[in-house]
Amino acid sequence: MKINVGHNNKGGSAGWFLSKIIIEDIGNKRKYDFPLNRWLALDEDDGKIQRDILVGGAETTAITYVVTVFTGDIRGAGTKSKIYLVMYGARGNKNSGKIFLEGGVFDRGRTDIFHIDLAVLLSPLSRVSIGHGNVGVNRGWYCEKVVVLCPFTGIQQTFPCSNWLDEKKADGLIERQLYEMVSLRKKRLKKFPWSLWVWTTDLKKAGTNSPIFIQIYGQKGRTDEILLNPNNKWFKPGIIEKFRMELPDLGRFYKIRAWHDRQNPGSGWHLEKMTLMNTLNKDKYNFNCNRWLDANEDDNEIVREMTAEGPTVRRIMGMARYRVTVCTGELEGAGTDANVYLCLFGDVGDTGERLLYNCRNNTDLFEKGNADEFTIESVTMRKVRRVRVRHDGKGSGSGWYLDRVLVREEGQPESDNVEFPCLRWLDKDKDDGQLVRELLPSDSNATLKNFRYHISVKTGDVSGASTDSRVYIKLYGEKSDTIKQILLVSDNNLKDYFERGRVDEFTLETLNIGTINRLVIGHDSTGMHAGWFLGSVQIRVPRQGKQYTFPANRWLDKNQADGRLEVELYPSEVVEIQKLVHYEVEVWTGDVGGAGTTSRVYVQIYGEEGKTEVLFLSSRSKVFDRASKDIFQLEAADVGEIYKIRLGHTGEGFGPSWFVDTVWLRHLVVQEANLTPEEEARKKKEKDKLRQLLKKERLKAKLQRKKKKKKKGSDEEDEGEEEESSSEESSSEEEEEEETEEEEEEEELGPGMQEVIEQYKFEANRWLARGKEDNELVVELVPAGRPGPEPNTYEVQVITGNVPKAGTDANVYLTIYGEEYGDTGERPLKKSDKSNKFEQGQTDTFTIYAIDLGPLTKIRIRHDNTGNRPGWFLDRVDITDMNNEITYYFPCQRWLAVEEDDGQLSRELLPVDESYVLPSEDEEGGGHGDNNPLDNMALEQKDKSTTFSVTIKTGDKKNAGTDANVFITLFGTQDDNAVLPESRKETILQAVFMR
Repeated sequence: MKINVGHNNKGGSAGWFLSKIIIEDIGNKRKYDFPLNRWLALDEDDGKIQRDILVGGAETTAITYVVTVFTGDIRGAGTKSKIYLVMYGARGNKNSGKIFLEGGVFDRGRTDIFHIDLAVLLSPLSRVSIGHGNVGVNRGWYCEKVVVLCPFTGIQQTFPCSNWLDEKKADGLIERQLYEMVSLRKKRLKKFPWSLWVWTTDLKKAGTNSPIFIQIYGQKGRTDEILLNPNNKWFKPGIIEKFRMELPDLGRFYKIRAWHDRQNPGSGWHLEKMTLMNTLNKDKYNFNCNRWLDANEDDNEIVREMTAEGPTVRRIMGMARYRVTVCTGELEGAGTDANVYLCLFGDVGDTGERLLYNCRNNTDLFEKGNADEFTIESVTMRKVRRVRVRHDGKGSGSGWYLDRVLVREEGQPESDNVEFPCLRWLDKDKDDGQLVRELLPSDSNATLKNFRYHISVKTGDVSGASTDSRVYIKLYGEKSDTIKQILLVSDNNLKDYFERGRVDEFTLETLNIGTINRLVIGHDSTGMHAGWFLGSVQIRVPRQGKQYTFPANRWLDKNQADGRLEVELYPSEVVEIQKLVHYEVEVWTGDVGGAGTTSRVYVQIYGEEGKTEVLFLSSRSKVFDRASKDIFQLEAADVGEIYKIRLGHTGEGFGPSWFVDTVWLRHLVVQEANLTPEEEARKKKEKDKLRQLLKKERLKAKLQRKKKKKKKGSDEEDEGEEEESSSEESSSEEEEEEETEEEEEEEELGPGMQEVIEQYKFEANRWLARGKEDNELVVELVPAGRPGPEPNTYEVQVITGNVPKAGTDANVYLTIYGEEYGDTGERPLKKSDKSNKFEQGQTDTFTIYAIDLGPLTKIRIRHDNTGNRPGWFLDRVDITDMNNEITYYFPCQRWLAVEEDDGQLSRELLPVDESYVLPSEDEEGGGHGDNNPLDNMALEQKDKSTTFSVTIKTGDKKNAGTDANVFITLFGTQDDNAVLPESRKETILQAVFMR
């Protein structure tokens, strides 16, 4: 039996604390008690002014419904009348009754959100009724739609209205029945109702008004951080606070973490315990603490973890203390004044992000060359597998060079330290600009194993859309989730972020979280202009080969729409994109005078499965200095086993010369797990060590139970024995979980397979400079110590036609393609044996150094349409393979000119037999007669080639046109086509780039 009680929130002091209601059935002479002891007030407790109460005060099986009401954006749409709603169950025989939507604004263009608790499950709804009381001024209302989300079922339903509720307009109705548009139904994350009780001890100064956060961990995952006391509400000494919350299915809980971020005196809190109870099935968990969260009490920590206890818990996890040593590098400017945060990840859960302030051995933290030691207490994680470290970028000297992090369990010798190397900057102006690093043990490579999530955030194109606030984002995947990361450093380096109508791009590097199913994005509402209109978010994950689109099109502004500053988004579209792999390139610049360069350096990788694009090696740090080693992270196509790279630079800048010593190339490959005896022994040792650790935990738990028995007496002896056997069972469960994790990893890669780092070394030891060695700015290198192609030299003769104005002043570029080892890449034809290149009727000779290509298959030749006379009539190109003493003939006999022939500046030419281009003895001086072999050759080349018509449409926006040189590259299943450059005012693609 239940009752529903509420009030209309009228009067100067509408809030009401209801102790209980007594109902007497006079006819049957029965009395019913309905105790509540809760507020019905908008500004107290959970803000509800209407509640269901069960007889005897039993906890209501409350189901929460999130109701979003959209008022139309037309003149006069808003109302001051009281709006009410009735929700009907699937068959229509159950309903919510009339619910007044208190606290709503219902202004024009406004979105109002309400959280409604009912003791009945109605979702999915068959219909809703919405109406108003039709009193006061501005009583008419235009309702756009109603959206109802039931977290318990995860069903979100949309009920369109787009009609007036006004006695003076349309049909005069002030209440309407709304039916769902089924095509808009969405499935959201299911959540279940829980109650949380928090006991603050009655010690002096035990209370606090610091913002208290908790995070709950279960077998299937963890919650986000939950703020318990918005608006700095006090936790008073000796008082029990109760909270209602919806939590996803996390399986059995095993710990809670509670913390605050205040370190000033008087902000501490003494927590006795917490209790969680499932409102539906009454599962109950206890979390005992009895400690200070205070930077000036106890061990001066402001974070506490509590292990789950109670009848629902199958095993009680032990506590552990971890010694963490953070080693700052020795480079100039390596130290930081910023706040540093660290999180440890283990076989079981993580420590959460901890502010590193309570150092054991140093007063000035994170100085150059420092090794700062900290202690982190948490529920045991078994083995620490990963470390995440970051800083907040605050302070004048915030940039930080982190050498490594060492972790061991307290009490263990230093030899047990697990090393997590970093050797990178956390600096928005150096390296890749990231302030967060995810570290793996020294026998792994974190930068290669981590995934990169490329985030494009589009700000809407509406008035006032831009924001000055700090924007953050958190991604949720099927395997894990990321941190709530502030988007501080953009990849496209725009000065002012999140401006109207613009797209800002960011990269988030972390472990593989699996397929992304949702994200949270918001801002901190700081700055002169805090409000923000978010258009959409797009996320590219090249290693997954997926691109996710999350539409938003809404305000995140406390003064607009529903006043929210954060929104949860789900993908509307997931499309397949090219799957890329991660390459790490380490470049050693030589230790000779003038070895460094300021030019842009690039690399192109060739392998058995194809080639990458030209990849520029860029960094925010100063790179390619004399005697330096610079490391770059690249995402590119998987080319299989690598047989060569092409390394070069663009030759611009004040110091274009460069002496390159060595290049290392690394990437991950999946191969059969053939372990050496040493590796097998090491793996066995790790497992044995884990079993010993579990044995110690069992003994520790056994001793704790014996102590409890002495206190509680002999009545609980039997129960203790049961707990002991349960503990032993749980130990075997932990071992099984460890094996299961290994099996899951193997399943992901394939049976008997493992991921290993493939490494290639390329020795150059040469100049890439004009005026030095061979005057080349590019070199092709093969991996040292591996079988592969040999270097080769190609002599190139370019024959300009003997027709009027055939010569050109433009820059000419050539690419040679082979049957076996790819191509030479595009090479500029600069150093000819003639002082004035490409004159009418002239033959120019060039030398190209490259890796042997095997039999030549085609060439691509083009010019950039610059100079006074750019048009060029090319007769043919002859190329001699100097290693094999074979000459290939590539006839053209066509114009490369925008005003001649077909207007093309680029030609692809196929090799022909010498009889097509060199006259036989009886034809010398006489031509070919009627049966001209060149005509047959032209038909043959035409048959082997394909013509693409490319249409480019420039957008109809203000200043949309460009004066820049535009180029296009087409990629197919067999090869890529030319880079087709555009002239400044004319285009070879028959497109004019003007608005």
